[in-house]
Amino acid sequence: MQIDSTTLYDLSVFHQESEYSLLHKLDFTQTSIGKAALQRILSQPCSDVHAITEMQNLLRCYEGRLPQWPSRITNGTLLVIEKFLDDNPDEIPSHPDALRSIIYAWLHPTDYAMIAFSMRQLFQFIKGLSEINEFFSGQSVPDRLTTVLLQVHRILAHPDLIALSQKRDDAALSKAEILYYGKLFHVSLVSEVRLLMRLFAELDAWHSMAMANHRYALHFPTFKTEAEPVIAAKGLFHLLIDKPVAYDLTMHQQSNFMFLTGANMAGKSTLIKSVGLAVYLAHLGMGVPAASMTLSPFEGILTNINVVDNIAKGESYFFNEVRRIRETIERISDGKRWLVLIDELFKGTNIQDAMKCSEAVIRGMIRMQNALFILSTHLYEIGDQLKSFESISFKYFETQLVNNELIFSYQLKDGISQDRMGYLILQKEGVTELLDKLGSNSSSHS
Repeated sequence: MQIDSTTLYDLSVFHQESEYSLLHKLDFTQTSIGKAALQRILSQPCSDVHAITEMQNLLRCYEGRLPQWPSRITNGTLLVIEKFLDDNPDEIPSHPDALRSIIYAWLHPTDYAMIAFSMRQLFQFIKGLSEINEFFSGQSVPDRLTTVLLQVHRILAHPDLIALSQKRDDAALSKAEILYYGKLFHVSLVSEVRLLMRLFAELDAWHSMAMANHRYALHFPTFKTEAEPVIAAKGLFHLLIDKPVAYDLTMHQQSNFMFLTGANMAGKSTLIKSVGLAVYLAHLGMGVPAASMTLSPFEGILTNINVVDNIAKGESYFFNEVRRIRETIERISDGKRWLVLIDELFKGTNIQDAMKCSEAVIRGMIRMQNALFILSTHLYEIGDQLKSFESISFKYFETQLVNNELIFSYQLKDGISQDRMGYLILQKEGVTELLDKLGSNSSSHS
């Protein structure tokens, strides 16, 4: 699936303030290398239904047994191992016996202490990997997981590692064994240990994804393989909001453009991002934040939500909006299925230009039946010019004024909003009163 940095930013997949990102929300990894692997996975959503289904089945292998997932391998364990592999201790005897071990420990106390501590961590690592193999035993696992587990099993089948994993605990290691395994891991099995760490990173990342599915009650979507683009969701919600409101939403080729209106803070941006995140998660092979969801595989997602100007390059906000729309049109002209999400198009120009430009863009985009579009706008007036197009569905979020208080239902309704709440919000926040006082203060000082 094609997804660019602008879309990743707009959907908060990655965010400068990490606690507001999808990565942070999904991160249940035990180790930093597991988190790095999770970030790589999040950067590579897939459009191939077979690969997506395989990932769904892979994550199901974790489900139901999550409390039994081995937690022996910690981030500290892997940091110690990594440092040990990079260190250069004085040469360890090739065949250490009790006497040679005592002499080595006496002559090289610092190196011996480092080796002994590292061997305890390597013991925990090997035991932890053996427990993970046991965790998946007796299950029918997909090829991708099988490949990883077979590589782990092949390395752990080394006779010395079998002997190590059969020991009760790391305290059972004698000085001679500590030096023997130190030599083995530092010289003979370096590449194997590094491979085991990479394999564990994948297993840790997949466990994190399965944990997120469980923790947030995400449900695996169903993919349709027909040529037409479709999204049908029940109880869809925004995963990054603490108390989200659920939506029901259906879009397909005959109704491929949603014209979304409503007052500020009514929920337009939240709905757009909810759809984008759900489709994105689906293409990772994860569950989605919805009671149920059926969709087609999409070639990519393109967003136009948080456009900014570039003072350094002398580029205006409006210029960057236009350039993003041009990029979008060029990319979705390939005839493949795309999801396009636009929030408040052409905010960077005057209202007359914005209306003319927006109507022109909408009239052009609805011809592209290979894509689904959601566009939010405050330009309610252009809706009347578009009602003749059967492929456009008009939706809005209602805002009510009750006892001089704004009430947002966050419920999606049919039609075009007629709310004009901007000036009321200005009044409620005391801005108009402050402006009046500024005038009074100026008079009193003159």
